[in-house]
Amino acid sequence: MSTTNQPAGHKPATSSWRVVDIVIAAVIAVSSGVIFWAWNSTHHLLDFLFLAFPPSASLVSGMWLFPAVLGALIIRKPGAALFCEIVAAMVSALMGSEFGLTVLASGLIQGLGAELVFAAFRYRKFNLPVALLAGGAAGLFGSVNDTFIFRWFPEYTTGMLFSYIAFMTISGIVIAGLLSFLATRALAKTGALGALASRKAAAEAIL
Repeated sequence: MSTTNQPAGHKPATSSWRVVDIVIAAVIAVSSGVIFWAWNSTHHLLDFLFLAFPPSASLVSGMWLFPAVLGALIIRKPGAALFCEIVAAMVSALMGSEFGLTVLASGLIQGLGAELVFAAFRYRKFNLPVALLAGGAAGLFGSVNDTFIFRWFPEYTTGMLFSYIAFMTISGIVIAGLLSFLATRALAKTGALGALASRKAAAEAIL
């Protein structure tokens, strides 16, 4: 069935993964895993900015969330958000992460947050609002995991824990959502996404 007349931002006729989808998703995930590893080693350099209120440090946590949204926006297939986030977490763990193997669970939970948003729109919409929602959901799921499941911050008061959740959700919206959306459109303009369902992303409506 032709997809020529489908509205901008909607998925192609099939949701099946092709070889090119798998290859590009793997490239996104592995590259993101390397970025995770580098960020794991350098993000503490910014700690001084958050000394007045430590939970605000989660404002930069979106750097661990972006593969889920970026992968889904580019690949546009069911499971892309989960795949990219989990594989990125695996790569960072193999390269050496201060968080150890817990990053695998974090990758699963964060990726699930973004995946559920794209699934809610039946993998048919990849516009800015959906990208922002997916980034926010990844941040929300990840922050609840950090605060109430893994309990990384036993010294925080209840108010501080919920502040951490709010800040990480905002970070997910901005870094994982907005920046991934802009990156996808920029890549589409170069023609680099020519073989993918997102090849016309730069010409699609933002809203």
